[in-house]
Amino acid sequence: MILNILEELDIKGHLTISKVYSSGDEEIVFDDHNIIVSGMGVGLAHLFALSGSDSILDYQIDRFQIGISGLPAYEVSTTNKLQGPLSSMSEYVGTAGNIMTASGYQIRNGSVSPVENWYGLIPQQHITRIDDNTVRYTIFIDQESCNNISRLGVNSSLNEIGLFIKNIKNNDPIAPILVAYRVFSNIIKTSDFALVFRWSINF
Repeated sequence: MILNILEELDIKGHLTISKVYSSGDEEIVFDDHNIIVSGMGVGLAHLFALSGSDSILDYQIDRFQIGISGLPAYEVSTTNKLQGPLSSMSEYVGTAGNIMTASGYQIRNGSVSPVENWYGLIPQQHITRIDDNTVRYTIFIDQESCNNISRLGVNSSLNEIGLFIKNIKNNDPIAPILVAYRVFSNIIKTSDFALVFRWSINF
């Protein structure tokens, strides 16, 4: 049923990533389609069947995760989590970053994982209707955010990102579900530039 919903609605997505420097110069470093995963079908099934949260706000795509362990093999519809998401508020915002963050659990394979996750929040003004069928989510990683991520003493590249619906089951604490995923070219994030993710979903 879940895959049937995705096939019938033919939901597609596209992701563009740019480096933006202090001078205002912008360099596109990635421009390609994304993967709509089965979590999108789960969210829509709960919404259409009135079997989840009673609040429409809980069905908003309003948060994201960035990670360091993406591989093309994970770009399949059954993917339900990032492979190496940033693991704390400090990894997202550093000492002076401006990203809004929130913690919560996560729905995976129909159940809520008990492991705490951290998410970046997408401000409402960065969610824009482009036309009758397309919504653009603009994720801005300022110069001071997500810098110099290290694992085992080694600088790690950002190379995966996911979009999440907020809380389809009205869990407390909230439990988002992954709805779109993409592996991208390795980026060592430093304070030399900001990153802008322009993610369009066509419903």
